[in-house]
Amino acid sequence: MRAVIFSFEATEHLDAIEGYIAARSSVTTAAAFVDSIIEYCAGLTQFPDRGRARDDLRPGLRLVGFRRRVTIAFSVDPQAVTILGVYWGGRNVDSWLGDH
Repeated sequence: MRAVIFSFEATEHLDAIEGYIAARSSVTTAAAFVDSIIEYCAGLTQFPDRGRARDDLRPGLRLVGFRRRVTIAFSVDPQAVTILGVYWGGRNVDSWLGDH
């Protein structure tokens, strides 16, 4: 079975999302939302080809939405699903990924 690996940037994104929600709602709500993102990412090991392929931005890149508020960028190889970024709200994913 593939492992799920969160890149340093994806971890930073999750921390930022949690901080944003905690400041506007509660720490409990923020932690629960981030935990649900992590759980969803863990499920990518079973169906890694979901989402939309975006080879135009980066070879092997896939994007998938989560709860209509988050876009998850990831890549898949035989050993792992690597979460490259977790983008909240209206962030321009194409622009960010095109620069990195």
